Amino acid sequence: MRPKGTAAALEARRRYAADLLADGISPAEVAQLVGVHLSSVKRWKKALQRDPVAGLAATPHPGPRPKLTEDERHELCDLLVAGAKKAGYDTDLWTCRRVAELIHDHFGVSYHFNHVGRLLHELGFSPQQPQHRAAERDEEAIEQWRRHDWPQIKKRASDCKPASSFSTKPAFFCSR
Repeated sequence: MRPKGTAAALEARRRYAADLLADGISPAEVAQLVGVHLSSVKRWKKALQRDPVAGLAATPHPGPRPKLTEDERHELCDLLVAGAKKAGYDTDLWTCRRVAELIHDHFGVSYHFNHVGRLLHELGFSPQQPQHRAAERDEEAIEQWRRHDWPQIKKRASDCKPASSFSTKPAFFCSR
């Protein structure tokens, strides 16, 4: 079982044990001082004898080999940019489940849909929320309203002043 701690912290512990060994302290005492098993100290001592410089260097675990090659990842990016409709879906919305299906269908590699989010993040994609807009939306009419109608409405609202400090009904706020 791998000991707890970062690779740098574990290397620092091994270097400290090496310094204690260099001071002439026995491996059994070093093991007790550092809080490790005697076999670990003996292994570190042999590593130092083989290579005094890099014998105790930290070697982080590289993790599993990626399922998709670098070329396949680039191809996946191209497929995603082309859109979900081009991939055969009804809408142009990519979900992690859809991307997992695309990867399985196109590359023959199975990914859990929860992991696909991490993969997409590694590829530089970020979650996007679709904007829900009515199909009948008229951008020109909205812009006309913003520029012409809204200033008129806003101007009329500023003409209204409260009638008195005792009235709380909205009808009493305008003196017209």
